[in-house]
Amino acid sequence: MATNEQLIGRSDVNDIEAILSVTNTDVDATVHAVRDNAEAIFTWDYEKGARPKLSRLYEKAKTSMWNGETDLPWDTEVDQESVVMANAAATGGFAQGMDVTGTPFASWTDAEWLRLGIESQNWTLSQFMHGEQGALVCTAKIVESVPWIDAKYYASTQVMDEARHVEVFSKYLDTKLSGHYPINAHLRMLLDDIIADSRWDMTYLGMQIMVEGLALAAFGFIHSFTTEPLLKQLLKYVMADEARHVAFGVLSLQEFYEQLSTAEIRERQEFASEAAVRMRDRFLQQEVWERMGVPVKEIVPLVMQAPDRAAFQSMLFAKIVPNCKKLGLLDAADGWLRERFTELGVIAFESWADTGEEYEAFALAQGDKRSA
Repeated sequence: MATNEQLIGRSDVNDIEAILSVTNTDVDATVHAVRDNAEAIFTWDYEKGARPKLSRLYEKAKTSMWNGETDLPWDTEVDQESVVMANAAATGGFAQGMDVTGTPFASWTDAEWLRLGIESQNWTLSQFMHGEQGALVCTAKIVESVPWIDAKYYASTQVMDEARHVEVFSKYLDTKLSGHYPINAHLRMLLDDIIADSRWDMTYLGMQIMVEGLALAAFGFIHSFTTEPLLKQLLKYVMADEARHVAFGVLSLQEFYEQLSTAEIRERQEFASEAAVRMRDRFLQQEVWERMGVPVKEIVPLVMQAPDRAAFQSMLFAKIVPNCKKLGLLDAADGWLRERFTELGVIAFESWADTGEEYEAFALAQGDKRSA
C-alpha cells in the first residue's frame, strides 16, 4: 500500500510548508517535454456501434461543434476592473467574512483588493488554459492508445474540442484581460504524471475523470456568479463539451474496470487520490501572492481559513467523487479512496449524480448554441 509520502512527497496532505515548496523553476520556458511511454494501438475491428453509448456520444459530438472565432461575441467590451468590483459586490465585498486584524491585509486599500481580484482572474483563467492544453495532449494520446474503435472515433472529436478551448481561453486572456500566468507547479506535475503513464486507462482516469471533472465543476461555479457576458457565454460552450468528455471517461472506464484485479484497482485508487491532492493544492494560487509581493507562507494559512474557501474547494470535487463511485473506486479495497476523500472533506458529494447519468439531462448539452 502506497503512503502519502510515496504518492505526493509528504506524509500530511495539509502540510503548507511542503505544498509551497513545490514551485516552477523554468517559468520563462515556452516548451516543456514529457516522455510518453504508451504504445500506439491499431485495431482492425472497425465495427461502429459495438459500444452504443460511446457511439451516441460520438454522434452528439459531431453535431455540437462550435467555432471559437465566430460563435462568441468578441466585440463585447470587457472592463476588467468593473467586472472584479461587480463580482465582489455580488458576494458581499472584498474579504467578506475574513478577520484581517493583525495580518498584511489589515492595511490594504480598495486599490490593493482590486488588484488582487484582477490577478486572481488572470491566474485562474491561465490555469484553465494550461489544463486545456493538457487535455489536448492527453486526448490525442487516447486516440493512439485506446484499443476500441468507438473510443478512437469519439476521442478524435475531443481533440478538436480541446484545441478550441485552448484557443478561446488564450484569446480571452490576450484581448480582454491583462496577462497570462505560467502553469502552476502542482498542475504541471499532475499533467506530467498522466502523460508519462504507459497505461491508456490511466490517461482516461487522470484527464477525463479527475482534471476534466474538476474543470466542469469549476466552470459551472464561475458561470453562476460572473457578471461578464462574454466569459459567461464562453464557459457555457466549454461546459457543454466538458460534460461529454467526462461522460466519455465514465462510460469507457466502467466497462474496463470490471475486468481488473484488486491490486490493479488499488493502483487506480492511489492515482485518483494523488490527482485529487495535486488539484486541490494548485488552487492556493501561490504565484499570485508572489507577484503581489505578499509573504506567501504567512498569507496562505489565513486564506485557507476564509469562510467560503472550504466550500469552494470542496465544490470543485462535486463531479469527481460520484464518478469515482460509479467506477467502483470509492469503496473497493475496504474503502481506501473513501477514506482519502473524507480526509479532503469532499465525501459528501458521493450521492450526487455521476456524469454518465447526468449528461443526457444536462441542460447545456441539449442546445450548445442557446443564449447564456
